[in-house]
Amino acid sequence: MRRAFQQVDVFTSGSCLGNPVAVVLDAEGLPSAAMRRFAAWTNLSETTFVQAPTAPGADYRVRIFTPTAELPFAGHPTLGTCHAWLTSGHTPRDPDRIVQECEAGLITVRRDDASGLAFSGPPLLRYEPADAELVRHLAEMLRLDPADILAAQWVDNGPGWVGVLLDSAAAVLAIRPGAVDLAVGVVGPHPPGGPGAFEVRAFTPQITTVEDPVTGSLNASLATWLFDIGKADGAYVVSQGTLLGREGRVRLSRDPDGSVWVGGDTVTCISGTVDL
Repeated sequence: MRRAFQQVDVFTSGSCLGNPVAVVLDAEGLPSAAMRRFAAWTNLSETTFVQAPTAPGADYRVRIFTPTAELPFAGHPTLGTCHAWLTSGHTPRDPDRIVQECEAGLITVRRDDASGLAFSGPPLLRYEPADAELVRHLAEMLRLDPADILAAQWVDNGPGWVGVLLDSAAAVLAIRPGAVDLAVGVVGPHPPGGPGAFEVRAFTPQITTVEDPVTGSLNASLATWLFDIGKADGAYVVSQGTLLGREGRVRLSRDPDGSVWVGGDTVTCISGTVDL
């Protein structure tokens, strides 16, 4: 059966400079085995499949697959799927927000600006300082002196993220990690006039064996931590993917009620059909 398909670049205003996601629209009735097979074939960090919603209030349901596993939630696939759903002619119940149903629950997406979308970060499942043993392990994986780690914190909103704070974006970019067996996000501030307030890098064996280019779920959880410890205030922009030749830009903000919003531009790179 021919099904509508898009490949969307997320967290960039220029094609091929962000993090791509493959989106199969009208995936109703598609067996899980076929989804897994197609996700393995695309070989992208994630591929999504849009179906009719089953939860009250949702505009659509999405299933999210890496080449090897299904995920309950992921950030850039959420924005990319919403972009594909909207640009393929669908209309949300509420013109100001889109509600995505996924395994993790209902995720609200709002229009970030004229060209972007933003999702509300999911709740943190584990949020506590890393103990001394974990800090030593993080330093070993990242090939750092433990003294270089200013702070480390569990910031897990599903994928198991641990955040590591360094003193500068330059220190983040200088990392040449060894074998990484945890989902680790490293962050450090840029000087004034840099491409963003912070540089972020993501290493997660759950999603990819190499560095992830631009990561929505990580930036959602890091933002809560950075806001709480006073390293960020109001709204800020993150640069990510620099060493991979990307120009990822993630916009972060926090509402008065504490909700963190993760936004960025989205661009359709490929549009057509696939036989599934």
